[in-house]
Amino acid sequence: MPFGAITEYIDVAQLVLYVFWIFFAGLIIYIRREDKREGYPLESDRTDNTSRVTVQGFPAMPKPKRFLLPDGSTYFAPNYERDERPVPAEPAGNFPGAPLIPTGDPMKDQIGAASYAQRHDTPEMTWHNEPKIVPMSKAEGWDVIDGDPDPRGMDVYCADGEKAGTVKEIWIDRPEQIIRYLEVECGTDQASKRIHVPFFLTTIKGNARMKWVNVKSVTAGQFKDAPTLKSSSQITRLEEDKVMGYFGGGHLHAMPERAEPLL
Repeated sequence: MPFGAITEYIDVAQLVLYVFWIFFAGLIIYIRREDKREGYPLESDRTDNTSRVTVQGFPAMPKPKRFLLPDGSTYFAPNYERDERPVPAEPAGNFPGAPLIPTGDPMKDQIGAASYAQRHDTPEMTWHNEPKIVPMSKAEGWDVIDGDPDPRGMDVYCADGEKAGTVKEIWIDRPEQIIRYLEVECGTDQASKRIHVPFFLTTIKGNARMKWVNVKSVTAGQFKDAPTLKSSSQITRLEEDKVMGYFGGGHLHAMPERAEPLL
């Protein structure tokens, strides 16, 4: 028999190849199970009609595992917790998987493009245990670079061409070193109100004489109904998702024609 052969039909190279195949298959199954720690079992229209439907696919979901978080708390996944918020929408047809049609104001009802996840209502922290996103006035050593337009003091105009308010503050992400939000003071029927609009959904327009901030995702009236923050110096994870969902959802839900096809 040649060198490395175990029998006339099997050699070491074959065994190594088979072992690799088995290992790789096991690795795929392990990774596939681990990515089912959140979001599973899936929701199904059939689940309401029978208890025999468990939408988890192959392989099955892993057993709960305890994760230690940076703040010292623990989190178990999967935890089988479900989002119990009501869905103000109705199916477009009487068949499983039918798209949902909003029955109210989708932006205020937080559904469709304006939906958001129920994240923890605590601020995201840096490695130094400080709030990650803060007003620029609270961050020492931060300022707008010379030559760049400073949006503070600029008026804010929306998709309907109406003025919504005036920029009062810039909120920055210290670890990422970028602007996250513009804090806008706008008047309501009752009193003034501070709204935080995602900076990446704004555009600074104008010329050397006058500049303004344009927010095309919502109208001026919708801008004033945007979610607000509990604190004037920090924003929680849940508040971030609410703000992002509201203004991001406006690109589809702010005006009826935006939800229609272009052709």
